[in-house]
Amino acid sequence: MKYKISEKLDEKTEKELQSYPELTRILLSNRGIKTAIDAESFLNLNYENNIHDPFLMKDMSKAVKRIFFAIKNKEKIVIFSDYDMDGIPGAVALHDFFKKIEYKNFINYIPHRNKEGYGLNKDAIKQFAEEKTKLLITIDCGITNVKEVDSANELGIDVIVTDHHLPNGHVLNACAVLNPKQKDDKYPFENLCGAGVIFKMIQALIKKGNEEKLFEIKEGWEKWLLDMVGMATIADMVPLMGENRALAYYGLKVLRKSPKAGLVKLLKKIKVDQDKLTEDDIGFMIGPRINAASRMDVPMEAFKLLTTDNEVEADLLSTHLDKINNERKGVVASIIKEIKKTYKHREDKPIIVIGDPRWNPGLVGLACNSLVDDYKKPVFLWGRDENSVIKGSCRSDGTIDLVELMSEMKNEVFIEYGGHSLSGGFSVHNEKIHFLEEELIKAIETLKLKNNLSTMAVSAGEIFLDGELSIDDINLNTYSQIEKMSPFGEGNSKPLFIFNKIKIDEVLAFGKNKEHLKLEFRNSKGNRIEAISFFSSMEDYETNIKKDEKINLVANIEKSDFRNFPQLRLRIVDIF
Repeated sequence: MKYKISEKLDEKTEKELQSYPELTRILLSNRGIKTAIDAESFLNLNYENNIHDPFLMKDMSKAVKRIFFAIKNKEKIVIFSDYDMDGIPGAVALHDFFKKIEYKNFINYIPHRNKEGYGLNKDAIKQFAEEKTKLLITIDCGITNVKEVDSANELGIDVIVTDHHLPNGHVLNACAVLNPKQKDDKYPFENLCGAGVIFKMIQALIKKGNEEKLFEIKEGWEKWLLDMVGMATIADMVPLMGENRALAYYGLKVLRKSPKAGLVKLLKKIKVDQDKLTEDDIGFMIGPRINAASRMDVPMEAFKLLTTDNEVEADLLSTHLDKINNERKGVVASIIKEIKKTYKHREDKPIIVIGDPRWNPGLVGLACNSLVDDYKKPVFLWGRDENSVIKGSCRSDGTIDLVELMSEMKNEVFIEYGGHSLSGGFSVHNEKIHFLEEELIKAIETLKLKNNLSTMAVSAGEIFLDGELSIDDINLNTYSQIEKMSPFGEGNSKPLFIFNKIKIDEVLAFGKNKEHLKLEFRNSKGNRIEAISFFSSMEDYETNIKKDEKINLVANIEKSDFRNFPQLRLRIVDIF
């Protein structure tokens, strides 16, 4: 793996950021923040200054008008959301809004991942029509469901689509489409997640509803919904810049105070301190358990967890989600093991394409994540759902735009596909699955010839570092500068540093089964500094790791509150 330290600040940027400490200037510049105004906005977030007027979004007035018509006429409304850590929190936010205004004639509907698949489906729409539904609101899905929206219209159901995925160019006959990625949308920030888009709609509903005296909601009440919106923004891997940074930052503040019974129970069960909850807790602890509901069971279980007021139900649901998440880990681990065994005997190609009809399509995306990290190339994995349809997930290593790649496929292998540049999903005709790898490789070559192969991050196999530090730099001053840059995520990665030729003072294995690695170093004052790597050993690195040996260490600086004992330490990324 090649590491490259980011270039020194140019004279103009140095002058613009001169009021900040050197490390802060470097971290800001490395994230594209090069003016004093942008730096002030980034480091000293102000909610009002970073949250845009919702009515700037195309079709917002249409959506609000149609929902108010439904409320005034007591029409039945269905909230149809995706089944993941974006759609479910978004659905909870809209559910909580309707509860707040005491509107009762609505239901939440979340499709079953394996039985119904992603997005709107005609069977569900037919069911809604039979139940006298007049308005259907999608969350985090629907932008490509042209036929399904037409079907709803034919059955007398108006549709408001709220989504953030890329439109496919076809015109939706919906009464309103809220998606800042639409080409003719003038909204100033296009990278909201699905829950972010629905939050904008709720903001608009509150603003207009108060003006028209349809209801009365105190100014700022909607901030209580940021626990769900911030959680989704962090979990869905949208860039944590601009409005998203504000939603994530204030979302974490609300999450730390959230009274939601299910959330409180879940955090206690998984031993996460709610008062100190971080973006890592969302990504590695909460998110997998919410997603486990759709991957292993029924997605409505996760929705119920986040909406229940009943302590007993909250306890049962949090236990259930924790249990099925553990089961999910085992299944995914076995899929990864099987893939690695198969891949050993395969010819090296620019892309990994592997599948098995026995694999659960809801789990292969997790396996994709692991394989992309290990092999540093795009990965397409597939399984077969309960309706015998071949479905899969794909992940990019940052060297190619997946939607662009799948759009380039000439042979009609895909039934449908979609997603983002780095992550996507697809379904394939049964008789054409054996051509998937061949057609993807052809598409890669075509894009290369067009000189159109998109890179979203850095050159393949190259990782940018924020700088070089010494062990003496592991102190509260350094950490406070890093902490001001949080929350971290897509577009604002955790600062990464190299520590050159540092002497190991001690090598230890820790954990119940000694499955984790800990290295200890001493600073110039003789104080101990720890560096840890979970589920790792000395043998995982290509250098000699032993006491008194000098190594090069690539690591993040973090603060641990294990057993209420605050400690600065290093999280190992690489040793060489």
